[in-house]
Amino acid sequence: MAKERGKFEETAIIIRQEEIADDIYSMWLRTEQIAVHTKPGQFISIYCRDGSMLLPRPISVCEVDKSDGAVRVVYRVAGKGTAEFAKFRTGKHLKVVGPLGNGFPLLDKKAFLIGGGIGIPPMLELAKKLDCEKQIILGFRDELFLLEEFSSRGEVYLATEDGSAGTKGNVLDAIRCNQLEAEVIYACGPLPMLRAIKNYAAEKNMICYISMEERMACGIGACLACVCKSSQTDPHTNVKNKRVCKEGPVFLAEEVDI
Repeated sequence: MAKERGKFEETAIIIRQEEIADDIYSMWLRTEQIAVHTKPGQFISIYCRDGSMLLPRPISVCEVDKSDGAVRVVYRVAGKGTAEFAKFRTGKHLKVVGPLGNGFPLLDKKAFLIGGGIGIPPMLELAKKLDCEKQIILGFRDELFLLEEFSSRGEVYLATEDGSAGTKGNVLDAIRCNQLEAEVIYACGPLPMLRAIKNYAAEKNMICYISMEERMACGIGACLACVCKSSQTDPHTNVKNKRVCKEGPVFLAEEVDI
């Protein structure tokens, strides 16, 4: 096991894995140190066993069980790497590095927790750790998942594109339709959703933290493949950008230009 600046490189063991929706998998991994040190909003990088795929796959942490030394990731099969992960079964060993990035600050304020699509899983650990009044707004394109886990963590509101569950439309439609109010927003999801939430927060003068879902390469801030535009000059590059894997993935919405 190697450690550098709070990161741990471990050989994790798959405790269990299951498909919880079409092409969406939940995988629990037993680790020695990663589970102990992971905070809501951080991610881990998982290496493929296929040697032709050199770069690890960054996946947000969905849940942590510190007492059992376990972390849970929920991911969508989106390429060769995640397709390989989906085939693994209990007992398989995987090289994992983490925890990586900066997570969500835990504020004692009435909160919206907003997740969209595969940005929903990282909101679960945040819902567990926040000790405040929480309203959880989840947006789905089609098949629902993780609802049972969220239901015990706060009041849950749904938005679906076809109106098959909850409010027809997006997460902001659900907020407006249900006349919800809060002091702070925590959000993770696709860029158009985050852009709309940032504008909504500015309009309502709300504190807003967003978790960016940029495509990453190294995952540790060295390659600059995941930069996003920022409102301030980054001391690392002397230009107006931030590395999502290093300064993020969680940012104050006003810090980034989306």
